[in-house]
Amino acid sequence: MRTSTFALAALMAGTAVPALAQTTVIHAEHVLVDAASEPTDQATITVTDGRIVNIVDGWQAVPEGATMVHLAGKTVVPGLIDLHVHLTGDPGGDFWKEAVEPDEWGVVVGAKNARITALAGFTTVREAGSGPENGFALRRGTAQGFIPGPRIVSAGVPLSIVGGHGDVSGFRPEVNEVLDTGFTCTGVVECAEKVRLASQNGSDVIKITATGGVLSQQGRGLEAHFTDAEMKSIADTAHSLGLKVMAHAHGARGIEAASRAGIDTIEHGTYMDEASARVMRERGTVLVPTLMAFKGVTERLGKGIYTPVVEAKIEAVADVARSFMGKALKWGVPIAFGTDAGVFPHGRNAEEFGLMRAQGMSDRQALASATTVAAAVLDMGDEIGRLAPGYSADIIAVEGDPTKDVTVLEKVDWVMVRGRVID
Repeated sequence: MRTSTFALAALMAGTAVPALAQTTVIHAEHVLVDAASEPTDQATITVTDGRIVNIVDGWQAVPEGATMVHLAGKTVVPGLIDLHVHLTGDPGGDFWKEAVEPDEWGVVVGAKNARITALAGFTTVREAGSGPENGFALRRGTAQGFIPGPRIVSAGVPLSIVGGHGDVSGFRPEVNEVLDTGFTCTGVVECAEKVRLASQNGSDVIKITATGGVLSQQGRGLEAHFTDAEMKSIADTAHSLGLKVMAHAHGARGIEAASRAGIDTIEHGTYMDEASARVMRERGTVLVPTLMAFKGVTERLGKGIYTPVVEAKIEAVADVARSFMGKALKWGVPIAFGTDAGVFPHGRNAEEFGLMRAQGMSDRQALASATTVAAAVLDMGDEIGRLAPGYSADIIAVEGDPTKDVTVLEKVDWVMVRGRVID
């Protein structure tokens, strides 16, 4: 009653009333603060206004007015990070839907998938290509708590060459023209201009399609699309604006050219060879292997889902997809976690861990790839990726110890994103 009286008096006097702090106290059986650590015994995590205040041993008393979350028998882990998702899309081969569905439908689909993704334990995602506005709308919706879902780092519309992977194709020329998003470019000046346009429109990261792709309607192979000079123009312009560049790339020479140009991450990297791996290692270019993408598309072969052109490309890439990340690991290429969710059903993201382990990663390496390593890729290593005072309260709970068996992350029992419980 005293608080209410003070608030009323302050309002009558025209004085701003500070919002009451929202505190959650979490009792955990074990806490794993980061991938390099060992799980603690019973511990208490205090979260206030979306940030971790402290982590102390034992189950401490809960202050009056705080909310208690009791996670007996559970291991509390940093929220996971997926560096390659497409929240605004679901898997399928119906490329023609671009011509009949409004852009706004992507927000509806994305809201559904944002919640599914968060419930799967992924508290931060990098949206690797969406319609002109829907990825940004989702980003704002989850940030403000209107939509339950992860923190979203959004690329917006990818940059591509005219007629290449990422451009509109498969329709009559006049339909292609109507559906064009305005982010194709030719030459160093125009490519720099499109990077600046993407930045102006709100992109957090620049996505380019540096080579051909598997799921587009062209059958022209998977090697380099942009010229070396165009890719350097894109990278230099983005970096001058404080933005990183992520490049869809399959063919080895396209991977090598993108890395040499200063591109920050290679998405997929399927046909990487030792020469391209050497350039990646020397330049610090990070591989985001998206192994689940290859698993997802091969699961759908022979079901009339994909066009004959796409089916042929999937069959050609299927075998190498089972081994290329292991080679990259042996060659010393830095690797971070990303899945290409949307090519397969959202919510299965954590199945990537088992695929990474099957190609030679240890459980700890795989966990780090989706926490501390991924956070560093996003330049958010002081915000997410571990549990520590001052960090965002991005927290999940599982049974078991993911440093001993990373696949326990396939079943997540409780999720908090920025201090908000997702249910």
